[in-house]
Amino acid sequence: TGSHLPVRQCPLLTPMVSPLSPSPAAQIEVIPCKICGDKSSGIHYGVITCEGCKGFFRRSQQNNASYSCSRQRNCLIDRTNRNRCQHCRL
Repeated sequence: TGSHLPVRQCPLLTPMVSPLSPSPAAQIEVIPCKICGDKSSGIHYGVITCEGCKGFFRRSQQNNASYSCSRQRNCLIDRTNRNRCQHCRL
């Protein structure tokens, strides 16, 4: 019993909460992992990443890891070769 309209009827807010809009979590899953391009699972350590990169960053942080690159520090990191150079992945 108030003068407030339900959110779905408010003309200013309806576009923001449309039932057809995907949830923010679903929108993140559409964006590929910023490190390797695999399917992302969310924002981890401030970056949209896949589960593989999330685990790699977690282990690297926990172990205070330091990696070196045997090439020229510009290795291509993608889904198929992300495990080849830890330095360039980090």
